[in-house]
Amino acid sequence: MRTMLLLRVFLPFAFAYFLSYIFRGVNAVIFPHLERDIGITAADLGLLTSAFFLFFALIQPVLGVALDRYGPRRVQTALIAIAALGAALFGFCTSFGELIVARILIGIGFAGGLMAAIKVFTLWYPPRQWGIVTGFHMMAGGAGSMAATLPIQWSLSIVSWQGLFFWLAGICLATAAILFAVVPDKPPSARPGTLREQFRVTGIVLTDGFYWRIQPLLAVQQLAFIGCISLWIGPWLRDVGGVADKELRADIQLYATAATALGFASSGIIATACRRIGVSDFASAGVTSFLFALVCGWIAFGAAAHPVLPWILFGFLGACPIQYMPVMVASFPPDYAGRVSTSSNLVVFLVIFAGQWAMGKVVDLWPRTAAGYSPDGYSWAFGALFILQLAGLAWLLLSRGRPMARPHLAAAD
Repeated sequence: MRTMLLLRVFLPFAFAYFLSYIFRGVNAVIFPHLERDIGITAADLGLLTSAFFLFFALIQPVLGVALDRYGPRRVQTALIAIAALGAALFGFCTSFGELIVARILIGIGFAGGLMAAIKVFTLWYPPRQWGIVTGFHMMAGGAGSMAATLPIQWSLSIVSWQGLFFWLAGICLATAAILFAVVPDKPPSARPGTLREQFRVTGIVLTDGFYWRIQPLLAVQQLAFIGCISLWIGPWLRDVGGVADKELRADIQLYATAATALGFASSGIIATACRRIGVSDFASAGVTSFLFALVCGWIAFGAAAHPVLPWILFGFLGACPIQYMPVMVASFPPDYAGRVSTSSNLVVFLVIFAGQWAMGKVVDLWPRTAAGYSPDGYSWAFGALFILQLAGLAWLLLSRGRPMARPHLAAAD
């Protein structure tokens, strides 16, 4: 049974998530080519990268209902096929507007990368394993972040950035075929209900006090983590860290994303170990969230002379607060799982869209230097992320929201 779950459930969804992180992070490597060939600015780059996240977010309410109604196998297959179309179109683009349209399709196509996996895990794994399985699934995303660094940089010595996206489109199509052919279906445990009833559940989730106790902090931390690891790490290393050599920048990005993969894999193990000594998942995620906020403050105000270590810590600690997601899912009835995770993603990726674009606007407020963008702009942008995280942590501590149903994992103590 374990082998079947590994081969037919875990690995197909994990590989789709691996691809998702390649597409999230590829702009951090190819941005000099886009500046040269398309003529984009820092604000354009922020908008282009965040367009992935805007439509990723907007599809979440429909995605949650679809996952609970039609099952993760069918939904994820269709989405990855859309990602393949978007990747192929990206390779044909010759203007900024065309890049935005292609990036939107890619964002829609990978909108179910984590949410479909969480849904399939609730169908096939016992509740006590949700946290650790989610952590290992996230590790596949971390591996995708690694692949989006040095391997992507190396591939650009063989093919153009356009050719790279044609190859990625073909891999997406193959992944969609594997998902459809390999993943088993499992009937829902309860009557699906009408579409109106199912969307009403989304409203219940979005007005729940415990959901909103966690969501502000999770949203700003994911803005900091995903926004920077998928884009701003590359320009920051060039303009603030003084790493002019693009291969060396790719090396440092590889180290940071390797730490991310390790952090994702460790997050569930850490939560399980803490639970055994009486520390709730809610509390252990709070500790790692605080440490991550401190690292963001370090990068904002004091990391220019030593650019490698803070980004490694950033990658590792930024992966750990994802354990808030199984805590939220477990605090609702099991049949709500798809809508809980997608409701969370709706908020998270709307914040990432607005925040990543805003970071580009802030960086553009200062005149460009000979190397690229002004270090002062990065200090203000990263400093804002640090302050927002402190505010989210304060809200987490002060809010009294409680779970709807006592989760299988120790909750908010």
